[in-house]
Amino acid sequence: MNDTRSFDPNEIERVMKTAPVIPVLVVKDAGKAREQAEALVDGGLKVLEVTLRTPDALEAIKRMNLVPGAIVGAGTVINPRQLEEAQAAGSEFIVSPGLTPALGSAALSSGLPFLPGIANAGDIMLGLDMGLSHFKFFPAMASGGIPALKALSGPFGQAKFCPTGGITLETAPDWLALPQVLCVGGSWIVPEGASLAQINANAKQAASLAP
Repeated sequence: MNDTRSFDPNEIERVMKTAPVIPVLVVKDAGKAREQAEALVDGGLKVLEVTLRTPDALEAIKRMNLVPGAIVGAGTVINPRQLEEAQAAGSEFIVSPGLTPALGSAALSSGLPFLPGIANAGDIMLGLDMGLSHFKFFPAMASGGIPALKALSGPFGQAKFCPTGGITLETAPDWLALPQVLCVGGSWIVPEGASLAQINANAKQAASLAP
């Protein structure tokens, strides 16, 4: 990769602490991306994760970046090629569902704030060996929920987490009450077919969860 800035773990912590919930966005129509981002930011959620699950995702990142105050990143990044594409589109941080040596190395070389997915002790150990200490606990509910994360936090007290997967507005406060949890990821913020007014209302509800 062309960008060889040094990786700073404080940067991903800053992103994670910006709001209690990071909306996990599946954008099927980039033409609506900017307006959706405006509704989210106005509602108090500035950090936006656009998953690379649709053909319009990279264009959506570019358009959301035009919204003042938005911090737009790419999610579902699974290999170095996607990371390069996301960075070229203007992504300000990277989220992955898992962690491999190849992706981890590319992310560290990029200098972008990086939140790799983990589900067990081995994943965390791999991340720690690479100099990472902030992780996406994914899929949170399917991986054992709060009891599992509490158990993992015992031997890995230095790690901080963003649980994602199966979390709702109702259960998010229980996760956010854990000292090792800095934020949660939520797909409920922008359900398919939601109006801008509903997105804005959902964002305001989620933003109010800040302790």
